[in-house]
Amino acid sequence: MASMQRDFLAFNPFVAWFDSAFELGASFIAPAPGGTSVFSPMTERQDGHGLFVPTSAPRTGAPMVVMLHGAGQDPEDFAAGTAMNTAAERDGFVILYPAQSPRQNAHRCWNWFDVAHQTRASGEPARIAALTLEVARDRQIDPDRIYVAGLSAGGAMAALLGELFPDVFAAVGVHSGLPARAARDISSGLAAMRGNARADVAPSRVPTIVFHGDKDMVVSPLNGVQVIEASVGRGCASKSVEQLGSDGRRVTRVDYLGTDGCVCGEHWTLHEAGHAWSGGDKAGSCADPLGPAASEEMLRFFRSHRRTRARRVRAGR
Repeated sequence: MASMQRDFLAFNPFVAWFDSAFELGASFIAPAPGGTSVFSPMTERQDGHGLFVPTSAPRTGAPMVVMLHGAGQDPEDFAAGTAMNTAAERDGFVILYPAQSPRQNAHRCWNWFDVAHQTRASGEPARIAALTLEVARDRQIDPDRIYVAGLSAGGAMAALLGELFPDVFAAVGVHSGLPARAARDISSGLAAMRGNARADVAPSRVPTIVFHGDKDMVVSPLNGVQVIEASVGRGCASKSVEQLGSDGRRVTRVDYLGTDGCVCGEHWTLHEAGHAWSGGDKAGSCADPLGPAASEEMLRFFRSHRRTRARRVRAGR
């Protein structure tokens, strides 16, 4: 298995693309105005992570977003490229940036494609959830307003965490990612990235917002459709609107409506966009400066969703 994973990393265009982007565009982040950033280093015993606490966050009961970077990135680079800290400063969100250890994956790619990392009990989902709850306890975060979002491999892991831990995460944001359990091994992971349809499963009903470029050559846009369907199910009532930003980008946004008439999911198709964070900052890698600003839109979506009482006691799969 180890040699197979090395082959996957060596030839996977997904990882090669991120290697190039990281070398050309990665940088370390300065804190957003007024807030504080703390990025702990990697150690032999635990993986590092970044934490941004805005001055606008209350001392107790603040909301928190867990942000999962893509392959070839680290928390500092991801924070810079998404400009999430700047958006969080305006809205009072604490932002946690878990780091994938190069010991677990040489290219810092979350192992979303490995069945060993697709359960609540062990592997990367369990580690991320444990870190989330530890930080939430230490920072006195509102337990009903914890969210998870990610890009590409991080988006795939965010989708998986939303399904596995509905008792922890109130809503999910997936940018250029894949649905939970889109693959079981390396070969099916590559097939999923090319757009192989995932078998239908019961919808998770975890509120989800999705961004995906229709010219994404790394992760097929079909995955964005599958992510939202895995959340709201097929046949969910919806309404669609076309938008044209001031920067000239055309966007199709589909809002999915729950039985109460409230928006339970959003799918943003970014026309002529590739595999990069929409509305991002070129200070970091894998960032597209053209809008819409995915970070701001995700926080807007998260503000309207709290964890429900039923999900506090719901067991994950």
